[in-house]
Amino acid sequence: MSVSPSSSPSASPSALPSASSARSAPTQADLYDFVRRTAADSELIASLPLDPEGRTWVRLDGPGGSEAWLIGWPPGTGTGWHDHADSVGAFLTASGELKENSLAARLPTDGWKTLELTEGVDRERRLPAGQGRAFGRHHVHEVLNESRDQHAVSVHAYYPPLPQIRRYSRSGPILRLEQVERPEDWQ
Repeated sequence: MSVSPSSSPSASPSALPSASSARSAPTQADLYDFVRRTAADSELIASLPLDPEGRTWVRLDGPGGSEAWLIGWPPGTGTGWHDHADSVGAFLTASGELKENSLAARLPTDGWKTLELTEGVDRERRLPAGQGRAFGRHHVHEVLNESRDQHAVSVHAYYPPLPQIRRYSRSGPILRLEQVERPEDWQ
C-alpha cells in the first residue's frame, strides 16, 4: 500500500476554533493556548528534574479533562515514530530546541502492518523555545532533541486523554507498525 501527501493543509493554531466556542471538549486551539501559557511559567519549567541519560516527565492538569505533560529531553534523545490515535494535541518547546519530523499524509487507521510512503510526505519543523504546534487525530511524527549539549523542555497536551499510542519503525519509504501501547502499559 502506498500513501501520498495529504491534499488538505494542516490548520495553524490561529485558524482553529476559538476557546470561546460552545464545545465542552478542548479544541486544538485550547490545547495550544494551554501549552503556550504553561511553557511561559519559568518557575514550573525550572522545577522539572533533568536526567542526563533519559527523558523525564511530570503530569500536569490540562484544560477540560485533557492529558498534559511537562517533558525534559536530554541531548540526543527522541520519541521514535508514533501517533496519538484518536487524540488531538499540541506541544511547545519551553527551553532548548526540538525538531519534529512528521508525515503530511493521511494513513489508514487500522488493518495494516507495512506501508510504502510516496515522495513528498515528509515534513520537518525546527521548534526553538517559544515555538510549537497543534495537530489532529492520527498525526504521525517523531520529536527529537538533536543538541549535543543542551537539554530541551516542552509542554504537551492531548484530548481525549491518550487511548493508545501506535509506535512505528521507518526504513526509507517503508513505515512499519511495531507496537500498540495502551495507558496501562505506561504505569
